[in-house]
This record gives sequence, C-alpha cells and structure tokens, in this order.
Amino acid sequence: MDFELNEEQRSIQETFARFCDREVAPQAEALDEAHAYPRALIGRLAELGFFGMRYSEDVGGLNLDLSSFCLALEEIARGSLSVGGAAAMQALMGTNFLYLLGNDDIRTRLLIPALKGEKIGAICMTEPNAGSDLAGIATVAERVDGGYRLRGQKTWITAAPVADFFTVFARAGEERKLTIFLVEKGTPGLVVGRSIEKMGVWALPTSEVAFDDVFVPDSHRLSKEEGDGEQHLRKVLAEIRIITGAMAIGVAKAALAEAVRYAGERKQFGKPINRFQAIQLKLAEMATELEAAVHLVRYAAWSKDAGKPVHQLSAMAKLFATETAYKVTDQAARVLASYGFAMEYPVQRYLRDIRFTLIGGGTSEILKLIIAKELSA
Repeated sequence: MDFELNEEQRSIQETFARFCDREVAPQAEALDEAHAYPRALIGRLAELGFFGMRYSEDVGGLNLDLSSFCLALEEIARGSLSVGGAAAMQALMGTNFLYLLGNDDIRTRLLIPALKGEKIGAICMTEPNAGSDLAGIATVAERVDGGYRLRGQKTWITAAPVADFFTVFARAGEERKLTIFLVEKGTPGLVVGRSIEKMGVWALPTSEVAFDDVFVPDSHRLSKEEGDGEQHLRKVLAEIRIITGAMAIGVAKAALAEAVRYAGERKQFGKPINRFQAIQLKLAEMATELEAAVHLVRYAAWSKDAGKPVHQLSAMAKLFATETAYKVTDQAARVLASYGFAMEYPVQRYLRDIRFTLIGGGTSEILKLIIAKELSA
C-alpha cells in the first residue's frame, strides 16, 4: 500500500502551491471586497493548463487523472475559494458536457477557447423549486422545426453574469425526461437576471437565468437522445463531490495555518497562547481531523482513477471533508477570539466561504441519504 504521490503529482502540487502563494492569496481580499470575477487569474490558470487537465490532448488538454486535478484545485482554493470555485466551474461543470457530447463546431468555437480562458462556461440545473430533487426540474424544451423552444427559470447559477455559454438541463420528448442543451450568450430570450447576494465567495457571481421561448437548434442539443441527461449527470456527480471536498480542504488548510500563526504570536499572561493547553488541544484536533479528510478525499479520487465504483465513497468524501472543513474554520475563528470576528483578518472570509462547499454537489443531508441507501442495498 503506497500513500506517496508520484513525481508528476508532486510537481503539480508544488506548481499550484507557488501559484497560490504568489498570485491567488495576495489578491483574495481585494477580489472579495470588489465582488470582482477573477478574470486575470482565470487567464493565468489557463496558461498553467489547469482547465484542460482532465481533457484529452486533441482539445489542448493534458489528459491527467482526477487525483492530480484535486491536488491543484486544493491549492487554488487555499488561496481563495472564489477563485477555486470559478476554476472548478470552468474546468469541469461548465465545460464537461461540451467535451463529452459536443460536435466539432462546438468544441472548436467554445470548448477550446474556454480551456484557454477566453470564454466562460456555466451550467444551469437548479430551479426555484428544484435543488437536490431532479424530478422537480420544470424547464421544458418543446420540439419545433429545426430545434427546440426552451422555457423556464433557473437560479443559483454560478458565473452566469460573466458566462459566454450555458449548459442547460430541460425536459424534452413525450416522456418529459431530462435532456442537455447548449445556449450561447446573446441568444434571443436568454435573460441573465438579478445577482444573488451571498454571505461568502463574493468574487464568484451567482444569478438567476430565464429562458423565454429561447430557440435552440438541433446542433445545440448536447444529449445524443432526448431524455439521456440524467444518466450523463450521474456520471459526473461523483467527480463534482470529490473536487468539492478538495476545495473545502484547501480552505481549511488556510484557516488552520492562520490559527497556528496567530497562536504563536498572540501573547496573554506573558506568553504565546500556543503554550496554553486549551489552545494546543484545539489545534491538535483541527490538524488530526483535517488530515483524515485529506486522506479520504485522496482515496476517493484514486478510486475514481482506478475505475472503482465511487457513488457511496464520493458522497462520504464530500460529506466528511466539507463538514470537517467547516468545523476547522470555525475553530480557527475561536482561536483568534475577537479577531476571528474582525474583517481585517482572513479567517472571517474562510468561515463565510466554507459554507459554499456544504451546498454544491449535494447537501450533507442528501449525502447521508445516499450513503445509507448504499449500505442497505
């Protein structure tokens, strides 16, 4: 049993750790306060090949494994979860179905430029009455001459205000089953609505998107057949959960490092607070639980790379990593005491941001149901 990273993986981890320390972390606060989408950093990530890590060489990708991708994403999120979330959207959720299902024209005009950071992609699934329950999706695609007419409302769409194209899940066919469509920015009837003000990840805009009789040509139906959307979605959900766990770990590592630094500098009763057992025990618990989360996420990624079933394991990894990360960031804020509540210290941002990971890819409650169902199968 070998727990070591291989040489290529270590190189990837070191490369993105340097990128985080030199470029992401120094800009994180300013991006957050400006509520500014990190376009310049998206460009830099493209130069580093991040967006093509999981894709084949014929579209300019690097054809690397999920384990390597998670190592890189963890480091990006350590600097800023807003940047990590934007990077994940661009590298997987916003481009995945174009890569898997898109024709040559779509790959050339949209996918390849997206991997170069020149175009931004978004995915539209969540609706006002449909979150974890896919059966609640009500957006419909009516068959018309030469294509479809799309009608419906989506919400909580990450990167929508800056997106150049949208992967949309809608119901089509006589049985009204989920089907995947591509809608490009500027299409008549496509309306990017109000931005949703969030407690965290301020540099990653989120908004509502409406489809008011939007015409989608047959060439932009990404699904090979009407109704195959759910099966394609389920194939990628495991990866979404695993990479969300990796992002949570990145934030928690930043929070732990800040707590350790502060505890070594802050003095009370004539000595640093890290000399007091109460603080030592807190830091020890944080480090131990975070290490366990790291190994579970890496095992899940390795299992996916090895072709093993990961439906349950990916749910476990996401559940444990995100809940642990939330606990670690909360404890870090407690170590800083009143300064953990102050906007001048980054711990408040970590604590606000980490809740983002508890939602995307399935809430903790949904993940527990998935795990329990697999146990009873």
